[in-house]
Amino acid sequence: MKFSQDIIDKATVIAEDCQGSHAPFCNSRCPMHTDVKGYVGLIGEGKLDEAMELIREKLFLPGTLGRICAHPCEVECRRGKEFSQPIAIAGLKRYAADYADLDEFWDVTKKASTGKKVGIIGAGPAGAQAAIDMARAGHAVVVFDKAQGVGGMMRYGIPEYRLPRDIIDFEYTYLGKLGIELKMNTEIGKDIQFAALLNDYDAVIVAIGAQKGFVPEIKGHDAAGVTNAAHFLANPKSVGEKVVVIGGGDVAMDCARTALRVGATDVSIVCLEKEGALPASHHELVGADEEGVAFNYAWGGQEITTDENGAVTGIILNNCISLFDAEGRFAPTYGDERKEIPANAVIFATGQIVADATGGALEQGRGGRYNADKDTLATANPKVFVAGDCAGGTIVVEAMALGRKAAKSADRFLTGQDLSKGRDFENEWSFESKLELPLPEGTADLPRRTQRMLPADTRKQSFVECCLGFWPEDAKAEANRCLECECKGCMSECIMLNEFTPFPGELFEEFLRTGKVEPLMVYSCNMCDQCTLVCPKDFKFAELFGAFRREMVTQSGGNSPMPGHKAINMHQKLGFSKMFTTRHKGGKS
Repeated sequence: MKFSQDIIDKATVIAEDCQGSHAPFCNSRCPMHTDVKGYVGLIGEGKLDEAMELIREKLFLPGTLGRICAHPCEVECRRGKEFSQPIAIAGLKRYAADYADLDEFWDVTKKASTGKKVGIIGAGPAGAQAAIDMARAGHAVVVFDKAQGVGGMMRYGIPEYRLPRDIIDFEYTYLGKLGIELKMNTEIGKDIQFAALLNDYDAVIVAIGAQKGFVPEIKGHDAAGVTNAAHFLANPKSVGEKVVVIGGGDVAMDCARTALRVGATDVSIVCLEKEGALPASHHELVGADEEGVAFNYAWGGQEITTDENGAVTGIILNNCISLFDAEGRFAPTYGDERKEIPANAVIFATGQIVADATGGALEQGRGGRYNADKDTLATANPKVFVAGDCAGGTIVVEAMALGRKAAKSADRFLTGQDLSKGRDFENEWSFESKLELPLPEGTADLPRRTQRMLPADTRKQSFVECCLGFWPEDAKAEANRCLECECKGCMSECIMLNEFTPFPGELFEEFLRTGKVEPLMVYSCNMCDQCTLVCPKDFKFAELFGAFRREMVTQSGGNSPMPGHKAINMHQKLGFSKMFTTRHKGGKS
């Protein structure tokens, strides 16, 4: 049956412009594509077990990420865009994990063994995620790490007052349940050569972090008392009473707050950015401020002063006028103002680089990152892939997404498939949602619920976890602030549509692809127009279904295309026959 161009044109508009398949803003910004809207909604309903099951479909570190994720999902939350108070997505994830994450319910199913062996360098989030995906694909996996404990920079770069180590250890037991072998205290290049790994394993994934700290070569940079963030956070111990931290990101806040916990009484942050423009997370800035850290905004370190023994006595600063040049490149310029801050120690939190673990077998670029295909993470050696910080990730959830991407490529390599063919690379990273939705009428500006915190004077005395999470009633109230950003109002209004499609765009895509439409579907529409009333695009579905009916009847010779309607045809014939008609006196029927 062929349909008119008018119907095809109208169906095309709906197929192309329907927003039913568009991801919620929060989901699209998660590099792991966690169903944020889904699990937040379940928490709001008090269904923690179901919420936890949904979270673990994508994330094996819910308790960890609930505490330390930089939550790009919250940046895109419409509550934040419209009212400056996004949903506390990370806190809700932590709440679900703290109350409902039981290892007996973890999914440990795996495909049949392939007989292939995979070696992974690095037990951080990227290496662990890659190991999980490779093991579940049926490959034998061994993870090597030079450290004693699992977690990579999560363990050795994030203070314990933010991320207790027992949380990491519990969540990493998932790897053991999948049969993944962990070889800790094993350094590639020292205990095992990279060439031996290439010889012994069918594929290798390099997933090392940026663990090498950086100190700019200003005058006095090599003085006793100068260190970098990576070294200090991995070995937190007293460095003096007066400490200056250079940097404005989360790592700088971690250094400053850690310095207080190991005995410093006077801690200052020096950053190039103006107040309100620091890259650090809001809660980290608030935490540092509450604990008594001083901030020196729009200043840059020019020289570290020392005493006659070469020990730090202070740092000389210049005021920063601008951060970028006319082309937008980072190029700080300074004014004539100068000041000096007394200090016993200076900690640089201005960046970290990747130290090579391959003995030069892989080429490295800026920051020590390995040169690899940006989509597949394949290197010049066909059996070697990279992931995590050494492949361009900057936060934990990005490292995990790169671990998953590398695992997909390595699995394809091991099973003889093309690394790119038929692959949707957009869905292996964050992207911008195409949703265009008006705020629901009457939406109220509900205040964001806050998690419980230890008092500042108490928490800065030790490394005991300072954030205590949500109370159940606060978690439910916070979850119920979600605006449920999704364009499926028509599906809520129409019982009929739910019988035939998940959303109208898919229905009409199928029609355009096959040229066929289900008669039962177009005849099930009762023409109420409720779907159109809630459609932000004002699609007139009833009008289109009516057009389908008319053309179907015309092409059926005036008969209904519905097999069950044959009885109606007979009823119409009989209804207008002499048997069923009477003529009243006067000649009127």
